[in-house]
Parts: sequence; structure tokens; C-alpha cells
Amino acid sequence: MAGGAAQPGAELLAFAGFLDSSPQPLAYGYGRRSLRELRAREFSRLAGTVYLDHAGATLFPQSQLTNFTKDLMENVYGNPHSQNVSSKLTHDTVEQVRYRILAHFHTSPEDYTVIFTAGSTAALKLVAEAFPWVSPGPESSGSRFCYLTDSHTSVVGMRKVTATMNVTSIPIRPEDMWSAEKQDAAAAGNPDCQPPHLFCYPAQSNFSGTRYPLSWIEEVKSGQVHPMSVPGKWFVLLDAAAYVGTSPLDLSVHQADFVPISFYKIFGFPTGLGALLVNNRSAPLLRKTYFGGGTAAAYLAGDDFYIPRESVAERFEDGTISFLDIVALKHGFDALERLTGGMENVRQHTFTLARYTYAALSALRYPNGAPVVRIYRDSEFSSPEVQGPVISFNVLDDHGRIVGYSQVDKMASLYNIHVRTGCFCNTGACQRHLGISDEMVKKHLQAGHVCGDDVDLIDGQPTGSVRISFGYMSTLEDAQAFLRFIIAIRLCPPHGQPLPLATPREAGAPPTGSEAQDAVPATVATHSPSPQEDAPPGTGVWNNSPTTVDAVGLCPPLPEATGTQQTPSEKAAGVPDGDLGSRVITNLYVYPIKSCAAFEVTRWPLGNQGLLYDRSWMVVNHNGICLSQKQEPRLCLIQPFIDLQRRIMVVQARGMEPIEVPLEENSERAQICQSKVCADRVNTYDCGEKISSWLSKFFGRPCHLIKQSSDFQRSARRKHGKDQPACTTATLSLVNKAQYLLINRSSVLELQRQLNTSDENGKEELFPMKDLISRFRANIITNGTRAFEEENWDEVSIGSLHFQVLGPCHRCQMICIDQQTGQRNQDVFQKLSERQERKVNFGVYLMHTALDSSSPCYLSVGSQVLPMLKENTEHDDLSASEKHQHVVS
Repeated sequence: MAGGAAQPGAELLAFAGFLDSSPQPLAYGYGRRSLRELRAREFSRLAGTVYLDHAGATLFPQSQLTNFTKDLMENVYGNPHSQNVSSKLTHDTVEQVRYRILAHFHTSPEDYTVIFTAGSTAALKLVAEAFPWVSPGPESSGSRFCYLTDSHTSVVGMRKVTATMNVTSIPIRPEDMWSAEKQDAAAAGNPDCQPPHLFCYPAQSNFSGTRYPLSWIEEVKSGQVHPMSVPGKWFVLLDAAAYVGTSPLDLSVHQADFVPISFYKIFGFPTGLGALLVNNRSAPLLRKTYFGGGTAAAYLAGDDFYIPRESVAERFEDGTISFLDIVALKHGFDALERLTGGMENVRQHTFTLARYTYAALSALRYPNGAPVVRIYRDSEFSSPEVQGPVISFNVLDDHGRIVGYSQVDKMASLYNIHVRTGCFCNTGACQRHLGISDEMVKKHLQAGHVCGDDVDLIDGQPTGSVRISFGYMSTLEDAQAFLRFIIAIRLCPPHGQPLPLATPREAGAPPTGSEAQDAVPATVATHSPSPQEDAPPGTGVWNNSPTTVDAVGLCPPLPEATGTQQTPSEKAAGVPDGDLGSRVITNLYVYPIKSCAAFEVTRWPLGNQGLLYDRSWMVVNHNGICLSQKQEPRLCLIQPFIDLQRRIMVVQARGMEPIEVPLEENSERAQICQSKVCADRVNTYDCGEKISSWLSKFFGRPCHLIKQSSDFQRSARRKHGKDQPACTTATLSLVNKAQYLLINRSSVLELQRQLNTSDENGKEELFPMKDLISRFRANIITNGTRAFEEENWDEVSIGSLHFQVLGPCHRCQMICIDQQTGQRNQDVFQKLSERQERKVNFGVYLMHTALDSSSPCYLSVGSQVLPMLKENTEHDDLSASEKHQHVVS
């Protein structure tokens, strides 16, 4: 791991001492079952990965999938609605799984019915639609729908169904339920003739891991506790989806009326399958409107005649159930019991890890005594009855200011640690713990923040948090790796040490140690290796977007174009490094293949999507998903360059024979396919088996090279200037956001100064200028007069070309990848995050205005760059010559 000596307060809590000091016995592991062997045998795919999002989705063991596949290969499972032998096998197996589910929750078919659904959300929707709501009228005040504010979005969404029936929905705060006085159940009277009410609450908060009392079920149903004072009979829905993944639930004791669950939270597989467990005493109250295949005992097509089946499960399972997934549940139960010995063991093991991590996190302090994290909780993690294996927190700086969760997430990715960030589909708990008012939520929406995005701070206030959660296969090593990560990024000064690659070395992997210097891919003699790709996902110039270049009338005749490919140098001729007298282009880079190495030029034609052939191709996996350096850092070792005269792209890499790819597709042979870049669907075509085999050999897994179809246009909105219409659009290649990315050498120099002064030896230049420039994967490099002045630019003129500045480039963890070796180092990202309070920005996006198609257009090294500042930028500190540059050339 990167980082120097830990500062005081950064020591890792000793696990043995933690266990010894615990006031109550804590259990780690599963007795004689070796947790280390379990991980190696069942979860070998986790090697080098710390997975801490089990509350989002836990992981399936290898044996579960192996046994399930074997089952499918050896048996024929037919549609259970038929009467043949294979259908009978399916029906009997499904019924056996129903019994297995009920036994898992310590109940039986006499007390509960299992209704299979598409997940817990579908189960909640079923209850909302089928509950016997009573609308208010002259003789009744009507039903009430009450839900704990610490509830999943899917619970809160039930109120839209009740609203259609004029039923009032009331949010209930956890504090109100905790403080509610118990009443004499006998004094509640006979509620059978009263309108039915429904109270919903989670057994475990998916935000903080708080476990709410299961005793509320009987207390509310019996009338001892009232969510609100209103006459009627109360029913209880217990949202157990988050709870049952790591804890047993005894429905023979805690007899909720309705219990929705999702099986992937328990087993990891299958996904898209859940169930509603219905108390048989409450089942007759449910009302059905729609009826689908398999639910009818009889009906008429030409008359309004329908008789439902008697079985509650058959009545509510519309259509053919997902019977093969249900078969998979049997193998899930088998694996879970075989590997852990039961859910009580899982509960104790996961709680021990959570309590240890909570104690260690709470103890971390900066040298000034300030805490490193703020944990959102309702308990001191005293027992698994009150707290699940979930920790929700935000990282603080040494002044107590919150570090945005998006930055923490990106840093965690560098260490191959998988966490969850945001509000986790639980706005109520997020508001309560973070102090976000209703007005602030609306204000955040107006500011552009929506659920699930990476807008982590608005006006310095957090919009969400970081969440880690443990599963039954989680280990002490996982917890300690996470704690060391927090220590490394907050309490250990960066010293430029590279992070180890997360995956084992494969064919084509970059060498390590003394070999790293030779890891630079071979390049054409006339072109030096240069910067590489992109910016952050969803905001940068580096993801998956289709590049269709229409160069007709825009690129010069081929001989002339080829002649412009002069040998590039790190410095532009006549522009000495560090000369801040005027702004000129010092370097130009084209990135033909998204996320691969740069192709440096001194003069290059423009197409209608940016620099000609910039990010026109991308590498995809066997599923057609774009690969970036975030998933595959070795992409930077692939060096493409363009030969305009021969109309080919040559691709090469160390240890591989160079291969040629035509610049344009053969319309008769091109295989058109669809791909996705930053939520945009793009039409592409496969560049053939030869380059596919070449890439697959290099990466050691199936890959393809695809190119945006020349007849497909991907449009992007851009801001409009004073003299432009509001809806002007521009066409994009396979970039993330904009046609061009520009960075300022003065900004790079400032970053280099900050990084190199972090070296305690003070001798070695840890980050050469060229290395830093390459990490930001920009197209245009200028020598600005001041660091980060480009963030105040509104427009830019380069010769006769005019560009709009769309805004800053929000950076992701790709800037931590050394573009010459593929190794990761978190220092660059960490230093930028320290400089900026909100987003890690570096460089600005440009979009050219309408090009003059009557003559070729070029960008050239040495061309003068004239910016126009934003209207609200202070000019007092500018020189007269700088003020003059507001005038567009």
C-alpha cells in the first residue's frame, strides 16, 4: 500500500486485544470450518479484492453454482403448469423449496404461505395493491398507511398506491416508536369491525444497519403500541430484505402479517427473485384485481366471469414463475448451511467484524485530535440485536470538514475496495443522520443532484455517505485492508509508492520491479510514446462514445495530411518549457482507441467530432461492454498510430507483432452492433477477428475492437453563447462528454510542485512533467500564465478556430495510472482532492463552434491560444496584455 510512516493515532486496532476486551463473547469464523479455506475454495475470484457491499448484494459460492448447473444438466424441468413428467418434477421441486423457505424462517405451511415475486420491491407492491384499504366516508375515518421514515424507497413508494384510494399515509419517526408508551392490550377493545391499518418498518435499516425491535410486531398488532391514535385494526409488514441476509428470523415468535424478502441478499444468486411471506390469518383479506396465467380456477373470455384458485400462492403468482431460479434456491440453502452451519453463526461472525471495524474507525484521530470519520449510528454496536453488520460514515479532514463520498469511492477503487456510496435508496434515514431538511433535498434537486449520482457535496454539506457491509464470507483481512486504506489516505503522507496491481499477472501484463522501465510499448520511430486517455466516467473525455468522423471537406488531401505528421517532441519548437509570456499549444495528442495510449502529433486535421479519429475505436469485452483503464490498466500499454496516407491504424504493444486496422469500414462486410457510451446508445461495427485475436492474446481474455459507424451521429447538447441559439448541438465520437480536453502546463507544474515536495528525501523527481501530462489524457496542452486559470475561461480562440469552454473535467481514479507502466499510484488523485473542496477537477472541456467546411481545418503546435474569461471573473489582477486577450482573434 502507498504511504509513508503512519502518524500518531493511525495505529491499527489489534484484533486479539479487541476480542479480549469485549464485555461479551464474540465469535469469528465457523468453528472447525476454516474461513481461509472457504475463501480460497468458494470465492477464489475475490483474490486481490476487498468486497464490502454485501448489503447491496452478497456473493454466491462456487459450489452453489456448480451444483445448480449439474442439476440442470441432469434433469429436465418443464413448465409447472403442464401435466407431463418434466412438469411434475418442476412442480414438486418448487413446492419442496417453499417448505425449505418456511423452515429457514422457523415456520410451516400451516402458518405462512410463500408467494414468489420478482424481488422484495414486487412483494411490497403486491401488498400495496391487495391490502383491503378502506377509503374515508360518513361511517368511517378510513384506513391509515404508516411507515417508518427509515424505510427503503420501495416501502415509501407504496403511498402512491394508497393515495389513489384516498387513504392517508403518515411517516413515523424512529424516535416516536422508541418512546411510545405501551397501553393495556385489553383496553384497546375489539378492533375487528374497525378499518384496517398497515404499519411498515424494516427489521434492519439499509442505511445505518440499525436493527429495530421485532417486538414491535406483536405490540402494534395487539394494540399495546399505536403508530398513531386512530380506531382500527393494525397489521404489520416487516421489511426483512436487509435483515435476513446475515441474521435468522423466527416467524414462529415474531408473526408479522407480511414479510417481503429478496433471495440474492441471502445467497448472491439468483437475482430477480424474491417472495412475500404471508401470515395465513391475514391472507384471506388480500384482494386481487388483475389475474394472469395459472391463477384462475375458471373464467370466461366473453363474459365477466372469473373464479380464482383456492391456493393463496397460485392466486397471486401471475403467469409462469421463474422455476429454474427457484430450483437454484435449493442449492443456495444447501451451500449456506454446509459452509456456515446456519444463520446464527453468520449473525455472530458478521457482527464481530462490524463491531471491530466500528471500534477501529472510531479510534482513528488526526494529530490535532480530530476524528477521521463520522459514523452514523443509533447504537454503540453493543449486540447483533440492535446493530447489523453495516457501517455508514463520512470521512473528515483534520478541520472536521466532510470529504465527499465520491472522492472516497474513487480512492477505494484504487485499492480494489468495493464500497457503496450515496443514500442507498433510503432518503429518510439519510436526512435524519446527515441533518438534511426537506427544503435542502429540493434545493439539491434544483442544483442538479439526483439519487444515485456522484454529486456528494453541495455548499459544503454532504448529500450522502459511504457504506461498508459484511457478509458471511467476509474476513478479518477484509476489515483490516479497509482500515489500512482509511489510514493511508488520511493519516499517511503520500510518498509516490505505486499500488500493487489488483489482479494476478496475465498474458501481456506489465512487468514489475526492474522490468518496469522497459514496459513502455514499442512505438513507430517517428512518434514518441505520449499521454493517454480519459477523464472520469460520465464526465470525462474517455469512456465509450461512438466516433463517426465525417472528414469530407475537412481533412486535407492525403499526401498533405501525411506530411503534417512530423516527429513530435515533448516541447514545441520555439516554445521553451516554462515560458509564460504567451499562451500557445505546446503538445497535441490524439487517442484513436479509447483508453489506449496517445498518438502525439504537431499538426492534425479536425473532423466534425473533434480531432480526426480521436477516440473513434474502443475495446470491448465478450459481452460488448467497453473496457477502460479503471477495469483494465494495461490498455495504456497498447500504442495506436494513424497513417492517413495509407488509410490504416497500426496497433502495437510490447511482446506483440504490430497489426494494421483499416481506418474506414467495408460497408459490405461490416457487422453492425450496438454499444453504450456514457448512457448513450451508439452504432458500431466489429473490426474483425484478426484484431480481436490480437487483443485477446494480449489481455488473456476475449476482447473485440469496435468503431463507431460512419453513418451514425451522436449528439451532445452544449451551452449556448450570446450569439448562438439555445439548442445548438455538436456531434461526439466515443468520448465521455466533449470533443476536446485541454490542460494548462502551469497547472501541471503546480501539481508537480505539490507532489514532489511530499517526498521526504527531497532528491528524486517522483513525477516528471511528461508523466503527469500523460495521466490527464488531454488533447490540447497549453503553457498558461497562471495555474488553474483555465477554470475561469468561457471561450477560447486558436487561430481562426473558436471553441466554447463547457466546464471543468471531473477526474476519476484513472489519473492514478502511470501511462507508461500501467501501475497505480493514488498520490495524484489524493493531492488534487486536498486542493479542491468538492470535486477533483483538472483541465477543461472544449467544443468547437461550426467549422468552415470550405477549407481544411487544423490544430498545430505553436498556435496562439486566446481565452475569453467568464463574465463574473475578477479582472483586477490581470495585466493589460491579458485583458486584451478577451478580444477574439
